[in-house]
Amino acid sequence: MTTARTPTRNRGNRRAEILDAAARLFAARGFHGVSIEDIGAAVGVSGPALYRHFAGKEALLAEMLLDVSSRLRESAAAVVTSAATPAASSAETLDALLDVQITFALEQPALITVHDRELGNVPEPHRRRIRRLQRLYVEEWVTVLAELHPGCPAARLRAATHAVFGLLNSTPYSAGELPSRDMRPLLRAMARAAVDAAVNVR
Repeated sequence: MTTARTPTRNRGNRRAEILDAAARLFAARGFHGVSIEDIGAAVGVSGPALYRHFAGKEALLAEMLLDVSSRLRESAAAVVTSAATPAASSAETLDALLDVQITFALEQPALITVHDRELGNVPEPHRRRIRRLQRLYVEEWVTVLAELHPGCPAARLRAATHAVFGLLNSTPYSAGELPSRDMRPLLRAMARAAVDAAVNVR
């Protein structure tokens, strides 16, 4: 089975630089506590120069959350597609999906915080597109879990997936005391236990 792709961007891209800086600022101060000038200063340009890349702060937030939702969904789809081989087991595919989400949770805590707090500030129809990408991401997980637990109702598998995301995405608050090398196996073990508990509950 091929290794799961890590949901990351091209770091040499100026737009990616701006999005990363804005995510850190929005996470620290909130969307309404950050100005275009603040974001420009964080990447070494004037605030008005950012308008060459984004129409405004709301457009920047929308692209930020669309980008990460798209990357996660594409990474999960790649995992599931690569698993369509005789040598790949459903358990291995689930492990690869966990790697995708755990890597995101450990490496992008600012984006988790921004999504949790600021999705309501994203204009429509961008918010609908983000929600659609997130639903597609969940369904990639449900497809794999259904192969592992064929007798479990899809609604329960979907609920279990959301619960696992909640557990893993707690890293902005829970990962401060342990290095990534220790958090990764801990998160994996807890996520697998959560899935097993959810599908076996009576």
